[in-house]
Amino acid sequence: MAYVKNLFDQNFIQYASYVIRDRAIPELVDGLKPVQRRILHTLLEIDDGRMHKVAGVVGDCMKIHPHGDSSIGTALVNLANKELFIEKQGNFGNMYTGDSASAARYIECRLKPIAKDIIHNPKITQYVPSYDGRTKEPVVFRAKLPLVLILGAEGIAVGMSTQIMSHNVHEVIEAEKACLRGESFQLFPDFATGGLIDCSEYKDGLGKIVTRAKMDTSDDKKIVITELPYGSNTEALMDSIEKAARNGKVKIASINDYTSKSVNIEIKLPRGVYVKDVVDSLYAFTDCEKTIYCNLLVIKDNMPVQMTATQVIEYHSKQLIGVLKDELELEKAELMDKLHLRTLERIFIEERIYKKIELMKTEEAVIKAVKDGFKPFAAELLRPITDEDVDHLLKIPIRRISLYDMSKNKEEVKAINNRIKEINRLLKHLVEYAISWLDGIEKKLASDETKRRTKITNIRTVDVKAVTKRDMPLKYDEKSGYLGTGVSGGEEKLKVTPYDKVLYVRKSGIFSVSESPDKIFVGPGLWFCGMADKESLSKVLFTIIYREPETQYVYIKRCKIAAYIMNRDYFFAPDGMEVLHVDSRKNFTFTLNLRILFFLLLFLGFQTDLGGFKFQRRQERIAEGHAEAQTEFIGFFFDDRYGFFQIIFCVFSVLFFSVRYRPTGLPHRNSIDNS
Repeated sequence: MAYVKNLFDQNFIQYASYVIRDRAIPELVDGLKPVQRRILHTLLEIDDGRMHKVAGVVGDCMKIHPHGDSSIGTALVNLANKELFIEKQGNFGNMYTGDSASAARYIECRLKPIAKDIIHNPKITQYVPSYDGRTKEPVVFRAKLPLVLILGAEGIAVGMSTQIMSHNVHEVIEAEKACLRGESFQLFPDFATGGLIDCSEYKDGLGKIVTRAKMDTSDDKKIVITELPYGSNTEALMDSIEKAARNGKVKIASINDYTSKSVNIEIKLPRGVYVKDVVDSLYAFTDCEKTIYCNLLVIKDNMPVQMTATQVIEYHSKQLIGVLKDELELEKAELMDKLHLRTLERIFIEERIYKKIELMKTEEAVIKAVKDGFKPFAAELLRPITDEDVDHLLKIPIRRISLYDMSKNKEEVKAINNRIKEINRLLKHLVEYAISWLDGIEKKLASDETKRRTKITNIRTVDVKAVTKRDMPLKYDEKSGYLGTGVSGGEEKLKVTPYDKVLYVRKSGIFSVSESPDKIFVGPGLWFCGMADKESLSKVLFTIIYREPETQYVYIKRCKIAAYIMNRDYFFAPDGMEVLHVDSRKNFTFTLNLRILFFLLLFLGFQTDLGGFKFQRRQERIAEGHAEAQTEFIGFFFDDRYGFFQIIFCVFSVLFFSVRYRPTGLPHRNSIDNS
C-alpha cells in the first residue's frame, strides 16, 4: 500500500503541475497558452503570404502539440476570432449567436504581418525539441505587448483557475506608454460583444465587474437589445428571458431574434405592460445582467502567480525595453560583421591580394597568402581576420571582382556606419525608442481594432427582492403533511416570493425558519405559518400551553421570536415537555379542566393547604442561546397557608376542579382536558 500511495502522490503532483503550467494558465511573457503558442509558431513556419486551409494548419500543428485535432481546431478558431494576429476567410462562427465555425477543410487563415512585429524574432527566441524530438518549438515568445491583457483568458486547472478580462488594445498601448513615462494609468475591460460595464469594483483585475446588455427603450411597447453582456450570446440570452417569462417573473408578449452582423433581439410587451415595468425585471431575472468575478492568474517564472493589471503593464514595459535592446544589439553585431566583410572585400580587390594565391598549391598556403596580404592593412580592419573571413573572400566570383564598383561600396559602407550610429543613439535612449515603437504599432492597427466597444458606466444594482411580486401561493396539505409552493392541494397559507423567509410551527411545538420551500414535510397539525422577517415577527405574540409529563402540571408561556438560525429546529417548551397548544392571537380565552380523585385530594389536603396561583416573569434564552423570548409563567402549586379550608376545599374538588384563564374576557375559544 505504501508503494501505491507513493506512486499516486508522485503521479498526481506531475499531472497537477502539467495542467497548471502546460494547459490551463497563460504565460505572462507572451500571454499565450501552449496550444495557442504552437498554432502561431506553425503559422509562422508555413507563412508564404497566402491563405492556408485550417485543416492543414491543424495537421502541421499536431507535429508539436500532443493532443487531438479537435482541441487545436477549436483553439485556432477562438484565437482567430480575437482578430489580432490571424486573418480569416470563410465561416469562423458567429460570436453573437453562438453558431459554430464550419469544418476545418472549408475555412482558411493566414498570419497578419503585425504578428511578426509583436511576437516573432527567431534570433532572440529560445527553442526546445518537440514532444517527439523530430522538430523544435519555442519555449515562449518574447512579446512586445502584454497580450495576456489584450486577449484575455479563462481556464480551470488543479486547485486554481484564471479569469482574465480582455482589454482594448489601444488603451493597453497607451497605458504602457504612460508607464514608460512614469505617469499614472488605469485599465478597464473591453469586450467584442459591446454592452455596458460597471468597473467600480474591478480592483485592477482582482475584483468583479457587472455587465449589461444595451437596450433601445425608445418605444414604450417594445425593447430592442442591440449589444450583449460579456460571456453571453443571443441564444442563451433568449432562453433566459423565455424561462423568466414562464416563471412569471417577466411579462412579455413575444421575443424574436433578427441578429446577423449586429445584435438585434426584439421583445414585444403585452397589453397594459410598458417598458418601465419590465427593464428592471430583465436585469434582475435574466442574463441581461451578469456579474463576473476576475482572477488575473498567470505563469511567471514557471510558477502560478496572481497579479494586477498594473503589475502586468509594469512587467511588460521592462520586457519591451529588454527586447528592443536585444534586437538593437543583435542588429549592431550583424552590421559590424557586414562592415568588416565589406572592408575585407574592398582591400582584397583593390590591392589585388587575390593575385597572390594563383601560384599556391595547397589550401594552407592559400590561407596564409591571404592573411599575409592583409597585414599592411590591419589598422583598417575592425577585428583580426579569421579562416571564415578567408573562406568568404575566396568564394567571391570572378565576375564580381572584375565588375567591382568602388563608389557603390563606399555608399554601402556609409549607410552601415550611419545605421550603427543610429543604433548607438537608440541604445542610449531606450525609453523614447520604446514609446516611438508603440506609436508605430498603433498606426499599423486598424481603427476598428482600437475602438472601444464596451461602454463604461455606473450600473444601479437592481434589488431582486424589490422587483419580485409576492404572488406564489404557499399551501399546506393537512392529509399529506406537506408545506410548500409546489404542493398542489390543501389550504393556501401565504403569498410568497422565492426570496421570502417562512416560519412554521409543527404540532410538536418545534419551529423552524427556511426560505420559501418548494415542498417540505412538516407533519399533520400545523400550528402556525407566517413570514419570518423582523417586521412581521415583531407583531406576533406566541402563547404556548405545555404540560410536564411527571407531575401533570400545566404551564402557559407567552413569547416573541427575536432571533434565529436558518433551517434549524427550535422547541418552544423546555426539554421533555408536552406541548398542548400554540396560538399566535393576542386576544383569546381558553379553559383548563383538571379532574382529581377524591381520595387523592383528601390525602393531599391533610398534608398541605391548597392555594391559588403564583405569577412569575423572567427572561429566558431558548435553544442554546440562539433564540430570545420574553416569557410569562403561570404555575399551579401547593402552599402551607390555608389549613382551615383544606377539608372543605378537598370536598369541593371531589367532582370537579376548574381553573379559568381569561386574558381578555372574551368567550371561551379553547378547552383543554388534563386527566
